[in-house]
Amino acid sequence: MPLLFGKVRTGKNHVGTGALARPVERSSTAVLAVAITLLITLTTACRLDMHVQPRQNPLSYSDFYADHRSARPPVESTVARDHLNTDTYFFTGKVGDTPGNVMPFAVTKEILERGQERYNIFCAPCHSRVGDGNGFVPSRGFARKPPSFHIARLQGAPVGYFYDVITNGFGIMPDYSSQIPPQDRWDIVAYIRALQLSQNATTADVPQGQRIPSAPPTFTEPGSGATLPVLAPEKKSESTEEKK
Repeated sequence: MPLLFGKVRTGKNHVGTGALARPVERSSTAVLAVAITLLITLTTACRLDMHVQPRQNPLSYSDFYADHRSARPPVESTVARDHLNTDTYFFTGKVGDTPGNVMPFAVTKEILERGQERYNIFCAPCHSRVGDGNGFVPSRGFARKPPSFHIARLQGAPVGYFYDVITNGFGIMPDYSSQIPPQDRWDIVAYIRALQLSQNATTADVPQGQRIPSAPPTFTEPGSGATLPVLAPEKKSESTEEKK
């Protein structure tokens, strides 16, 4: 009984009560380490230089400069590089305040192919692949369906109008100036014009000798899903052979 309930000294710095005896260590080194850690933590927490750095907001007041303006004017006799928009029409699509109706460069097959690629990436999700406004996003409950490119108003809109909308946005459509560079914007505009022509063409627009609808393509190999189909070579028409 005295071993269970009486105080038993089991060794240096060890005091316990019977079988529940536990070691008690008081190390001055450990206490010192804790104190140093706490001091460092409190000291660093008081310095906010890396969190709240002295800075000026754009066009704010400043006592540092004589004119009291934080924004500095450009250095005299210097010329901007890479972003100097010398061709106003190319970068705005406008002549003065009026949208222009001429492409700033010749439209080639390569331009239309690039425009189609960029259109399908950025525009088709809302406007659809054919430009009728029935894209994937409106079909999933978008608040407002975009207008079709084939309505009379947009068929008669100048090309500069489409460029301006891509650049600055319109209504709930955001601007795409940061995602699409100016050259690609014009390529998309050229492709939109091609879409409008393709969806509203008449028999008078069909080249002579071409059937309506066009004959479906034929393939020498249909493809397996992992491989692309191989188109059969076009057969020359009898009229072409006679001319030769």
